[in-house]
Amino acid sequence: MADNQTIDPVELTRTLIRCASVTPTDGGALGVTGAALEGLGFTTHHMTFTEAGTPDVDNLYARLGEGGPNFCFAGHTDVVPVGDGSAWHSEPFAADIRDGILYGRGATDMKGAVAAFIAAVDMFLAKRGGSFDGSISLLITGDEEGPAINGTVKVLDWLKQRGEKLDHCLVGEPTNPEALGDMVKIGRRGSMTGRLTVKGVQGHVAYPHLADNPLPRLIKMLDRLANHTFDSGNAHFSPTNLELASIDVGNTAANVIPAQAEALFNIRFNTEQSSDGLKAWLRAQCDAVGGDYDLDINAGSQPFLTEPGAFTDLIAGAVEDITGTKPALTTTGGTSDARFIHHHCPVAEFGLISESMHKVDEQASVIDIEHLSRIYARILERYFAAAKNGDGNLHAA
Repeated sequence: MADNQTIDPVELTRTLIRCASVTPTDGGALGVTGAALEGLGFTTHHMTFTEAGTPDVDNLYARLGEGGPNFCFAGHTDVVPVGDGSAWHSEPFAADIRDGILYGRGATDMKGAVAAFIAAVDMFLAKRGGSFDGSISLLITGDEEGPAINGTVKVLDWLKQRGEKLDHCLVGEPTNPEALGDMVKIGRRGSMTGRLTVKGVQGHVAYPHLADNPLPRLIKMLDRLANHTFDSGNAHFSPTNLELASIDVGNTAANVIPAQAEALFNIRFNTEQSSDGLKAWLRAQCDAVGGDYDLDINAGSQPFLTEPGAFTDLIAGAVEDITGTKPALTTTGGTSDARFIHHHCPVAEFGLISESMHKVDEQASVIDIEHLSRIYARILERYFAAAKNGDGNLHAA
């Protein structure tokens, strides 16, 4: 650590892991985060949002400085359940270190990055003597792994109501497949989930003329859906794909024709497609087969892209400064809260290695956590240097 730096990112990660913050429970994680930021001079706002039919969720927004530009680190302290605790080689919330590896639920997704955010600010301030032009903020939610209703999206609404602007944002999701420095995410594909229910008439298999078997129609519909080529992708996105997730008839008797059959599927789509266009296509395919059916479609998120340019170059350059590796700019993977943030400001994502996230024995290298904090500090150095030098390409983004 730097001479004036007081926050050790590894020890802070361990403290956060020991907060058993399985969505929607906070477990004290945001309290630890807020206290560390207040120690650096941040003004913190703890807020709990609620909505009927969903669990209440705690969130944190903290800001250091009053002027612009406002650079935001965004992430979450909630984690997924541990699964079979007996399969872990150490207690999931003990934060044990063995042979330079930190084990625990949330180590890589993404308490290590939250700790690195804070340590990076500490490092940046120590180097600057506590003085810089602009603001640094952190938006940390407890609802990223859950419904994502009472989390980031409502904090962003709260900021908008206050007239508070984010100029650029970096989300600390684990973006690297194998090594720190592999990838910076500059967008994500959209996600759409469909539940197709084909209706028939139950009956005895020996008397098919007295029944209406929904299964042949469901199979024909799914064949049309699953074997379609939507597009070939484009310069920034992989091709759109539809994957079947479940087929269910709720029938265990071999001599009964079921009354209905149901399938669940998900589409991950790029900017070559639109939600409305996909919905219309899905219904057209089902109509072509015919019969009585229901199709319930939930367009969970839209694709987005932060165009490569000054901001993404700044992030990639900071990664290369510390790791020696030039990261790829990609849009692969699932969804994240960046899908909400991109409506407010340019956003990119960079964090730890993703291989063990959500798995038994989730882990992060101690060295990677330390290097990640240095990368984030370097991003702050580059960003506020550009602001001071009047880099119009960056701050007009």
